[in-house]
Amino acid sequence: MSVKKCRICNRIFFEEPLLQYRNMPGAAQFLPDESSLAHDKGIDMEVYQCSGCGLVQLSNEPVPYYKEVIRAAAFSEEMKNFRRKQFKDFIKKFSVRKIVEIGCGHGEYLSLMKETGVDAYGIEYSEEAVKYCIKNGLMVSKGFIDDSNYRLDYAPFDAFFILNFLEHLPEPNSTLRGIYNNLSDGATGLVEVPNFDMILRKKLFSEFICDHLFYFTMETLNTTLCLNGFEVIQCNEEWYDYIISATVRKRSKTFLSDFDKHQKKLKEHIEEYIRPFDKVAVWGAGHQALAVISLTELAGKIKYVIDSAPFKQGKYTPATHIPIVPPELLNSDPVDAIIVMAASYSDEVAKIIRQKFHRDINIAILRDSGLEII
Repeated sequence: MSVKKCRICNRIFFEEPLLQYRNMPGAAQFLPDESSLAHDKGIDMEVYQCSGCGLVQLSNEPVPYYKEVIRAAAFSEEMKNFRRKQFKDFIKKFSVRKIVEIGCGHGEYLSLMKETGVDAYGIEYSEEAVKYCIKNGLMVSKGFIDDSNYRLDYAPFDAFFILNFLEHLPEPNSTLRGIYNNLSDGATGLVEVPNFDMILRKKLFSEFICDHLFYFTMETLNTTLCLNGFEVIQCNEEWYDYIISATVRKRSKTFLSDFDKHQKKLKEHIEEYIRPFDKVAVWGAGHQALAVISLTELAGKIKYVIDSAPFKQGKYTPATHIPIVPPELLNSDPVDAIIVMAASYSDEVAKIIRQKFHRDINIAILRDSGLEII
């Protein structure tokens, strides 16, 4: 059964596939030997693009072994030296103490992480690979993160790596959210995938394979990570441009406790300002003024709200029910003081009050920092 919607954002694909390949290898691993050739059949493969986030992906189902990590890179000394430096620099930069690799295979990279002196852990689905890792002194658990509530042994971690594994997964959102929920606040990570930007530049049609469901550009990788709770700190092309390497940080909840403090302080300042006067008005019926009037509880404390827009005049402030009047009412029904709440027009309004109305009216302007008496 082929997929018809984006596995990341759930938008539909563009109607026509970008590419259609016939008689493609059914898998890149577990190659057939002579005895199994009669049963080996090619498959048809269709490459689509999401009409929402733009991510290029296969409509095919994943290969049967997608949960397992199989690395030929373990045989490359150049790659080992690249990883050693990469891991050392990352761990030093972010003061990493406890790290987990998602999909650690036979521990090819996990052992290099361990060399840096950090507490390095791994998770791998292949039972044989897990046994191999444990036999070689690595802290590895058998499993696969397929749910946001998945709990990793030894969590929480202050860093994670997922290296050339994400593109295999049929539900990457679930895996990324599961990783997120096993991290400490402010944790960092390294996410790497094959570089589709480079594939596009060089027209490498042979890079399409059934094992890789996703073909990430820098843009679509950033989108995927941001949608799943990660801030992308840095994104580079690495390893002869074959890899996109994204350094990420777990996005924290935004705390707005200072808003309450600022609101309370402004309320006190306004009450102190209007206390000596018998009649006070507010100039401005924009959304900011309406919110301030409500949140500082000015109903019953000000006579009216002035606004120059005719379509607002004759109406009332929502929630607080204060009449909104034209500026000319200041001549027939003057007030002792005016609080100008006109945002970027406030200085212009203050000038109008001084020039066209009573020059002895007390004026205060609502600034971002608080109330300014002029």
